[in-house]
Amino acid sequence: MESMEPGTVRPGGRTARVRTAVLQAAGDILAERGYSHLDLADIARRAGVGKTTVYRRWGTVTGLVADLLADMAEQSLPRTETGSLLGDLKANARLVQRTLADSRQGPLFKAVIAAATGEARTAEALRHFYDVRVDEWAPCVQQAIDRGEVPEGTDTHEVIRAVSAPLYYRLLAGGGRIDVAAADRAAEAAATAARAGVFLSEGRPR
Repeated sequence: MESMEPGTVRPGGRTARVRTAVLQAAGDILAERGYSHLDLADIARRAGVGKTTVYRRWGTVTGLVADLLADMAEQSLPRTETGSLLGDLKANARLVQRTLADSRQGPLFKAVIAAATGEARTAEALRHFYDVRVDEWAPCVQQAIDRGEVPEGTDTHEVIRAVSAPLYYRLLAGGGRIDVAAADRAAEAAATAARAGVFLSEGRPR
C-alpha cells in the first residue's frame, strides 16, 4: 500500500550501505524499465558494488525484489491518528495517493504488481507488504468501533483495503488521475460503508 518517503536511507555499517544501494538501484530500474529488465549484474553496476556480492546475498532477481518489498514495508510511514474514522481514513488514502502518484514509486508498484502475476515469490512478498501496511492502519478502525462510530464486528482490515482499492484501480487500469480529490472520495466511501455495516464480519447481523 504505502511506501517510505522517496530517498529514505537508514544508518548502518557497510552491509547496510550495500543493501541500501542495491535496493535503490533495483527500485530505479523497476520504475524506469520494468521487471523484465532487471538483471543482477546491471543492478550491481548501478549500485557500485561487486557483482559477486549481489549474487551471493540475493541469488536471483525474485529474491532481490522480495527483499526490496520487505525493506519498503519496514520503512513505511506509521499511521496517523486524527480522532475520527474519516480523518484517519483520509490520512491513509492521501498517503497511498502520494505514493502511487510519485514519478518513481507509481511505476515501481506497477512493475512489481505485474511481476507478481507470474512469480510466486514476488506475489508472496507483495502480499506480505500489503499485510504489514493493512495491519498498521487497521487499529484506527478498531478505535472507531470503540468510539461507537461503526458497528461492533466490523472487519477492520477490509475497511482499510477498501480505501486503497479505488486508487490502485486508477494506477493499473488508467481510471483517471490519482489526486487528493480521488483519495478523499475513496476514504469517504469507505467510511460511509463502514458506518452502514457493509464491512461486518461474516455471520454478524447487518
